[in-house]
Amino acid sequence: MSEKPNEPKIVVDEDWKAQVAKEREQLKQQSRNEEPAAGEKLPPASLQILITTYATQALVSMGYIPDPMTKEPAVNRSLAKHFIDMLSVIEEKTKGNLDTEESTLLTETLHQLRMAFVASRSNSPTEGPAKPKSTIELP
Repeated sequence: MSEKPNEPKIVVDEDWKAQVAKEREQLKQQSRNEEPAAGEKLPPASLQILITTYATQALVSMGYIPDPMTKEPAVNRSLAKHFIDMLSVIEEKTKGNLDTEESTLLTETLHQLRMAFVASRSNSPTEGPAKPKSTIELP
């Protein structure tokens, strides 16, 4: 007897196989739909793109940029702080390994985001971000 009494039996039926094949096809179709259109090109991955991505998300979370889905400012200060903290981690972990342009971009972006965060905290949570006296200009 090769089968032990406590081992579970695995039964594979045709319905299961058909379901798996259907799910695989759906995933393939979904991945095709997520690829950029023929005319759209994604920029090459770079530190500048990473910094810009986190900075944009921080500004959206502070309400300076309207939420792309609702077209309304959505203030979430804890999320904004998280994105700023992520950039701080990048700054700390890459110290001494960046060229002058990258270092300047990261330092100035962090400074502008921190100042915007402080300005946004001076308002009540229902008012949204303060109308800045000058525009926020990221490097």
